[in-house]
Amino acid sequence: MAPRDRAAPDLSQTDRTVSFANWPLYIDVDEENEQRRPSLEAFVKRTGIKVEYTEDINDNDEFFGKISPALKNHQDTGRDLIVLSDWMAARLVRLGWAQEMDRQKQPNVDRQLDPQLRSPKFDQGRLYTVPWQSGITGIAYNRKRLGREIRHTSELWADDLRGKVTLLSGLDEAMALLLLGNGVDITRWTADDFHDMCDQVERRVRSKHIRRFTGNDYIKDLSSGDVLACQAYSGDVIQLQADNPDIEFLVPEEGAELWAESLMIPNHARHKRNAEALVDYYYEPEVAAQLAAWVNYVCPVPAARDVLASSKDKELAALADDPLIFPDDVMRARLSTARDITEKERKTFTKRWNGIVGL
Repeated sequence: MAPRDRAAPDLSQTDRTVSFANWPLYIDVDEENEQRRPSLEAFVKRTGIKVEYTEDINDNDEFFGKISPALKNHQDTGRDLIVLSDWMAARLVRLGWAQEMDRQKQPNVDRQLDPQLRSPKFDQGRLYTVPWQSGITGIAYNRKRLGREIRHTSELWADDLRGKVTLLSGLDEAMALLLLGNGVDITRWTADDFHDMCDQVERRVRSKHIRRFTGNDYIKDLSSGDVLACQAYSGDVIQLQADNPDIEFLVPEEGAELWAESLMIPNHARHKRNAEALVDYYYEPEVAAQLAAWVNYVCPVPAARDVLASSKDKELAALADDPLIFPDDVMRARLSTARDITEKERKTFTKRWNGIVGL
């Protein structure tokens, strides 16, 4: 789709607003008034651009269903800026439903974006997407209750964890870690690798070793002790550890997946230039540090680490040394990003995976 077919007349200069749709609990808030979002308020004060911020993304597929009718019909979705997991962002890029951002208007993105996130296969050079936050899918476990350390994904299948393990229900969320556990290079996995992994998971579901499949509700199971080990997201576990220090997050020795959820400007957005300005604002190291300190996911702006390290607040300064927020070289060497599931593969693979989840 040609750029002219993606764009609508840009009202940014005369209508100083931008509509920003995000996931719940994915931005800094004022501790005394959760309706206030300090970083957004600072942007409004500096630029005069009013931000209409909504938390109406709860599931990638569900949100795709909301916006796809408008995009199919070359219409405005009512949103200038959205945040989607990279596997879904890849789908919009392939469909031609996202607009290329003008990097000349985004010098912070150009300078500050983490090199490891700069060029995913679905968007070489990050022309259409910019990471909002990144993260690691690994293993969370209660070391005290389990009574031992876990170092490998294969240890999830130990006899003492029968009925005490959960996996993520989403194919794209669960698959990479399981493939890595089988020794597969996830940058070039094959259909045979996928079906071998599914065969193993299906056997463990039927034998009742896997308790169930979850969304983010694994946090409740882990906190209650109903589950001793599970697939988990790094940011969730950092927050959980504040209340339960017995919970540990593991990047297995064979590796884990580094993923991102990315900002995109959908076709026919009415305030493209304002959206680009907001994206670039969040790539200022000071602003990125403020966001990272609140959400605790992998920060896509490495320079934010120095901002936090220089803080007089000891808790904030400590975040600078957390490899789950600012991965060091040792951690980065164990992280990789899975190749995309193609449109041709998705129908078959999703059917196979959902059939196992539904057992």
